[in-house]
Amino acid sequence: MKNYLTISLLVLISIFFISCNDKNTSSSNTEPTVKEGVKPVADKEIAVIQMDSPAYGTIEIELYSNIAPKMVARFKELARGGFYDGTTFHRVNPTIIQGGDPNSKGGDPAKIGQGNSSKPNIEAEFSDIEFDRGIVGAARLGHDVNSQNSQFFIMLNREAQFDKKYTVFGKVIKGINNAQTIAGSPRVGERPIEDVKVKTVTIKEAEAAPEKP
Repeated sequence: MKNYLTISLLVLISIFFISCNDKNTSSSNTEPTVKEGVKPVADKEIAVIQMDSPAYGTIEIELYSNIAPKMVARFKELARGGFYDGTTFHRVNPTIIQGGDPNSKGGDPAKIGQGNSSKPNIEAEFSDIEFDRGIVGAARLGHDVNSQNSQFFIMLNREAQFDKKYTVFGKVIKGINNAQTIAGSPRVGERPIEDVKVKTVTIKEAEAAPEKP
């Protein structure tokens, strides 16, 4: 009788843990909703990426808090804290340039592309904005759509397969040719041979649009 009760108790515990794990799995795999029919509205602040080499110049990005409020807030927070200063665009190809990994500041080269900030990951904020030239998206680690954190990428060509699968949070408004130059830097695979280093990323007030006559 005692053995029967022990076995029954173990079975109940096993069922409980399996149930909990199933709940955790299902919630993390839930398909994110897509914000549709909402036009991006530029924030009053823009991000300015100043490259370390004058050959790469600067890149100015307008930010869309009405589309991806959490990712924009995170990007601004990290930029203001100097997080991006000294990082590199560690992945470049004809379609995108990608940066924002703290591992690219030094250390084990094998870990570049795998790093994020120490802050919690952000849930996906998908929209129906197309991934076209100049769009800035949130990168993620692995297949978890809710693992966006600090890394980001800039589009250089239209890539329809990214649509509704990555978070759009901004667009380059000045310096897209500099991003194109970065993409053309000598590389092995997608890794530039020489570091393409970011000097600073600053957040500043956007210039007011001129009044129409």
